[in-house]
Amino acid sequence: MEKTILEMRGITKTFPGVKALQDVNLDVRESEIHAVVGENGAGKSTLMKVLSGVYPHGTYSGDIRFMGQECRFSGIHDSERVGIVIIHQELALVPLLSIAENIFLGNEQAKWGIIDWNLARSRAAKLLQRVGLKEDPDTLITNIGVGKQQLVEIAKALSKEVKLLILDEPTASLSEKDSDALLSLLVDFKQRGISSILISHKLNEVAKVADRITILRDGRTIETLDAHATDEARIITSMVGRPLDDRFPPRSPNIGETIFEVKNWVVHHPQHADRQVVKGIDIAVRKGEVVGIAGLMGAGRTEFAMSVFGRSYGQGISGDVFLHGRKIDTSSVDRAVAHGIAYATEDRKTFGLNLIDHIKHNITAANLRAVSSAGVLDDMRELNVANDYRRKTNIRSSSVYQITGNLSGGNQQKVVLSKWLFANPDVLILDEPTRGIDVGAKYEIYTIINKLAEEGKGILVISSEMPELLGICDRIYVMNEGRIVGEMAGSEASQEKIMRAIVGTGEKAAS
Repeated sequence: MEKTILEMRGITKTFPGVKALQDVNLDVRESEIHAVVGENGAGKSTLMKVLSGVYPHGTYSGDIRFMGQECRFSGIHDSERVGIVIIHQELALVPLLSIAENIFLGNEQAKWGIIDWNLARSRAAKLLQRVGLKEDPDTLITNIGVGKQQLVEIAKALSKEVKLLILDEPTASLSEKDSDALLSLLVDFKQRGISSILISHKLNEVAKVADRITILRDGRTIETLDAHATDEARIITSMVGRPLDDRFPPRSPNIGETIFEVKNWVVHHPQHADRQVVKGIDIAVRKGEVVGIAGLMGAGRTEFAMSVFGRSYGQGISGDVFLHGRKIDTSSVDRAVAHGIAYATEDRKTFGLNLIDHIKHNITAANLRAVSSAGVLDDMRELNVANDYRRKTNIRSSSVYQITGNLSGGNQQKVVLSKWLFANPDVLILDEPTRGIDVGAKYEIYTIINKLAEEGKGILVISSEMPELLGICDRIYVMNEGRIVGEMAGSEASQEKIMRAIVGTGEKAAS
């Protein structure tokens, strides 16, 4: 029997109006990868913030013991001092500092109060080698990709002599290749005696590396399972409290005439005018149709969507946009919205929401005229609208006055959707609409997409999850290196066909 290094007993944490955790128990063994899973809002991140000292002792009840010692952390430095290091979903790196500077930020390599840069660089180089990075320690963070930034965060954790590494949704923004590299690194750490807590909604990744799985639901511990003796269906049932026989809600498409077209769309890089990012794309969406855009990271899907929506990305943009057969001007966000086009960004925290404002204001932000009289906001009308959409999209919150940044990822995504639904668009572009959210919340969002299609809206979905596109789309375009390289009916599409189109061995087939 492996030695238990962490015990959390009876952890209860309350926020105003919400009991986030209630009598939660968790134990982690030596050299173990322990997954913590649950729906958005189940309390996973809150539990890890209690463990790491983000929520200090005294703000919760219950006991924490690590390496046999009772822990009463007053802040994150206390937990790091004993070897517990957390890497949050939003990376805490400074873009315009070097890799070495980021690794030792707050833990500078100094002698007599003066930073020893040679020592910092040499130590950083050794840490980078341990995580499989070949970058120069002087490279700026802004000049490396998200996958490599995640590895820099892990190198930073190793510099603090980590014994227990906590990773909160570490692969949410990574490509499949980068995700595999990170998971392999966790297995390597396990062999070196470092334990890990992995929070992830990607159950296939959990099954690949975890030894045990603890499931939380509604702020309570449901059960802890042996990962090698369970299956995905059992985990999902435990997470959502019911069997989820079908990941995608049924739908009977009723597809009409073409309502949205983009022709010969060309976009150049915002900093490098001679580099084309989107190369002469033609796309059409019909009334009541859900159309997907598949492709690998870097294919140009988000760049295409953002450039169409008010030219929010790029320069030297050319091409035409048509709505109901009529050419329209989408050269600004205001004009795009006025013409009935909405874009739900993949980065809801940065571009999709005002996280420090409450739900009510976020829901009405894109259509203030509808809750105003003579240019003055009607507070009661705005409140009624917010409550209506909170109910329609099943936003789980204490009220519409809850701060949006305090919601779970799935509920934040529902606020983004509510905002654009209230704007009543004809065409809704959804960029990674279910990234970082659990299977239960995904099902609810798919249901909303189906309802919009039934109402005759045109839906364009960008997703890196091929099963998602295959499960909800009537037709799928495939993008690679800024071009459309394939088009197929959803009923005829498969992951193999999509990948064949990407690598160039498939033929472009019209639906």
